[in-house]
Amino acid sequence: MQATSYTYDPETRSGSVLLDDGTPMEFDASAFDAGGLRLLRSGQRVRIETSGNGTDRRITLITLQTF
Repeated sequence: MQATSYTYDPETRSGSVLLDDGTPMEFDASAFDAGGLRLLRSGQRVRIETSGNGTDRRITLITLQTF
């Protein structure tokens, strides 16, 4: 799934993305670390993987979207 990075805190390595429908989703350090990223800037297109459904859905991996 694709999204756009919205916030990122380098100290906690956590932040949030906006899904293409405008829905915000937060990610934690484990999802950030799983993608092997070092930095994330607002507005970058990212690819995310999620697990769970409904209110239990969470981001498990975040990487940069490349074309």
